Amino acid sequence: MGIPSQFLGLALYAASLAHAAGNWTVGQVVDTSSGSVTGHAASINTEVSEYLGIPFAQPPVGDLRWTAPQAYNSTNAINGTDFGFSCPAGSQVSPDFAAIQAANITSSGLQILASLGQIGDKFSEDCLTLNVWTKPQVGESKKAVLVWIYGGGFTTGNSDNVAYNGQYIADQEDVVLVSFNYRLNVFGFPGYLNGTKNLGLLDQRLAIEWVRDNIEKFGGDPSRITLFGQSAGSASVDYHTFAWADDPIAHSFIQQSGSVLGPSGGLGAISKDTAAGYWYAAATVLNCGDKSTDPAELLACMKSKSYEDVLKAIAEGARDSAIASSFGPTVDDTIVFSNYTQLAIEGKFSKLPLLLGNADYEAGLFRVLDSFRNATNSDVYYEGFNNLGFVCPGAQRAAYSIANDVPTWRYRWFGAFPNTQLTTVPYSGAWHSSELPVLFNNPPTGGAIPNNTEAEIAIGSYMRGAWATFAKNPVDGLSSYQGGWPQYVPGEDTLVRLAYQNMTGANLALGRMYDGGCKTNFAGGNGTAGNSTGSGSPTSSASPSSGSSAPARVATSGGSETKSLMSGVFVSVILMLMGCL
Repeated sequence: MGIPSQFLGLALYAASLAHAAGNWTVGQVVDTSSGSVTGHAASINTEVSEYLGIPFAQPPVGDLRWTAPQAYNSTNAINGTDFGFSCPAGSQVSPDFAAIQAANITSSGLQILASLGQIGDKFSEDCLTLNVWTKPQVGESKKAVLVWIYGGGFTTGNSDNVAYNGQYIADQEDVVLVSFNYRLNVFGFPGYLNGTKNLGLLDQRLAIEWVRDNIEKFGGDPSRITLFGQSAGSASVDYHTFAWADDPIAHSFIQQSGSVLGPSGGLGAISKDTAAGYWYAAATVLNCGDKSTDPAELLACMKSKSYEDVLKAIAEGARDSAIASSFGPTVDDTIVFSNYTQLAIEGKFSKLPLLLGNADYEAGLFRVLDSFRNATNSDVYYEGFNNLGFVCPGAQRAAYSIANDVPTWRYRWFGAFPNTQLTTVPYSGAWHSSELPVLFNNPPTGGAIPNNTEAEIAIGSYMRGAWATFAKNPVDGLSSYQGGWPQYVPGEDTLVRLAYQNMTGANLALGRMYDGGCKTNFAGGNGTAGNSTGSGSPTSSASPSSGSSAPARVATSGGSETKSLMSGVFVSVILMLMGCL
């Protein structure tokens, strides 16, 4: 009996896919637009092919410093054994031993802070490279792709941070993971008036275009790219949804603790004039001139300086101004805009599925950094920091998304484990970035650092599965994932509390419980977002407890102390602290 031709065709196609997958050799050479890249087996998950340090742009050095990135095209061989250089970054706080002791920092906290401070990094302006983790020999022949954008307040950060290694996600979730570097600080976001401003975001866009054009050769599906990031990386994802609203390349977005609706100079945009002031301040220190100098002469002088001297000039200027952590996304009305709230109301962003959220006690990290500066602030102060910097922008971004009929999911991260704690007293709780070691399965290790708990392992697996499920099918995937995640509705129990009381799964709550004082009602849309003004005092992870959520902190929906936090003074402090996001 013969096989019908249509079934024969399907069988042959399936067999060809299986043959292609079965022939994949770990670390095999992959021909890309950048050249022929040789990879290697990942260090732990040895069935994963790891390709590191692939150039996607011409080195932005010499005359190419402070210009838009240019694609790197070559047929040469590339050794994908090592990560590329880190892009020159702003300096972090370097506390002395006495400050560390006074801050009650744990062994894991020391390792985490050293990593965030980029201790031991090798820096160069020739830093525009990307990395790929893939496992094509099993699973889908064309896998969903997760593209990671790191945070760092747009002044620090890199893709080779051990916390961001993609081998576990690629191994366990049948996806391809990509990360990349982008220019930071004054090199990525210069403030001079006559040139291209948001070079770091253009670097990101070029890297995403490279993924679109090359990822199929690594077993990825270019039609299923999800951008995800944390802090400044999360805000970057959001900037892309507005800048390239009609052609985001991605089919979905994940935003972890960051939005364009954040405070200006933190994760939000700064004005052209403000950026120009920072630029001229640095130029003055370098003896390159000021705003009265011919712009071309000033730029030529700045290009003649080493990157080390430029960064030193910023630090020097910081003695009399706020330029140390100020260079970031700048309004140019092309890539970065001044009216994001209005654009969001009008729905002028990519209307593609969105998963977003934040940590329960973002301020836990910044409280430690404050202690290094000998700053002492109240619990109410840090609650205001939480709301103004993260909770309210996230609530508002979710509201605008829902009002434009975009499938939207929202979470709040409560995970606080022995090997992720920064301090003993005060308890750091679920601090800013604390979900990353769990999500990527790269927690601090060694010495006196505790091992993963069983709950931490289970929650990490659940979280990786959720992120991958969303990437594979962003419209319907989460709705059926291990009991299902409901789409977010502010007035209903649809906020997913991750790691709440160390539980695995989607523990649901009313989003307004945690949005104290956040105004998310607005004109326009279909009105489904409503007003997310909270009431009562939610529980949080800011204090330790035995397997349960911690006691409530002071609510911030009113009172003179809270109002003062929202003043210009508090915003100024936000600008300083966000340099470590």
